[in-house]
Amino acid sequence: MFAEEDLTRDAFLGGRVQAWQPRHGYRAATDPVFLAAACDARPGQSVLELGCGAGVAGLCLAARVPGLRILGVERQAAYADLARRNGVEVVEADLTDLPDDLRRQSFDHVIANPPYYRAGHGTAADDPGREAALREDTPLDRWIAVAGRRLAPKGWLTMIQMTERLPDLLSALSGGFGSVTVLPLMPRQERPAGRVLLKARKAGRGPFTLLAPLCLHDGARHDRDGDSHGEIARAILRDGMPVVWDGPPKTRSI
Repeated sequence: MFAEEDLTRDAFLGGRVQAWQPRHGYRAATDPVFLAAACDARPGQSVLELGCGAGVAGLCLAARVPGLRILGVERQAAYADLARRNGVEVVEADLTDLPDDLRRQSFDHVIANPPYYRAGHGTAADDPGREAALREDTPLDRWIAVAGRRLAPKGWLTMIQMTERLPDLLSALSGGFGSVTVLPLMPRQERPAGRVLLKARKAGRGPFTLLAPLCLHDGARHDRDGDSHGEIARAILRDGMPVVWDGPPKTRSI
C-alpha cells in the first residue's frame, strides 16, 4: 500500500471531485474524466469499470449522474485500496479471472481505459504501477470480450484509447457489438487526433459512425500560462458536461 507521504489529494471537475492518488506512479489526468463524460448512464442504472485504478472515472461519473451503482475492478492491490478510500466500490481481481459472484452479475454499462501501449513496445516506465497501467498485459480483445459477458442485453461499452489502437478495437468489437460511434480527440486544430472515445452496443445493429473531432485546446500551440482548453473541453473537464454523441457539441454544465 502507499504511505501517506506518498499520496496527494487531487481535484477534478473544478473541485467537485477529490481523489487520493500516488505522488509517483500512475496518476489520472484528463482521460478518466473524458471517459466518465462519454458514458450515457442514467439514474438507477449500473456501471462496471474494468481497470479502475484509483477510481477517478467512477467518481466523476457519480458526480454527474446521481443514483448509479458503480463497481470497479482493479488488479493492483495498492490502487484498489486507494479507490476504496476514495469512496468507490471495488473488486480486487484480474479482469480475466473475475470472482464467481461478479460473473453472475450484468450491468447496463461497462467503461474502460485500457493500457495504451502494446507489450514489448517502447521504453518501460520506472514505476511498476505506472508500467502496469500503461503497457498492455491483457490484449484489447480480451478486455472487450469480458465487457461483453458482463453487459446486459443491449448494454453499452464506452472506452478511451489511443487512435493507433482503433483498428484493434474495431476488430475486437465485430464479434458481438454494433452501433459503434467514435469521437476523435485532437489536441489542437490541424494536429492528428491522439485519442478516441468509443461507444458500442452489445448486439447493436446501428451503423458505424465517425464523428467530427473534438479539439481540446485553442490556438496552434501552448504559449501562455493557464488553461488553454477550448470551450467544449473546458465544460467537460471543469463543469461536468457530458459528451454529446447525437448532435452538435453543447456547453451546458451540471
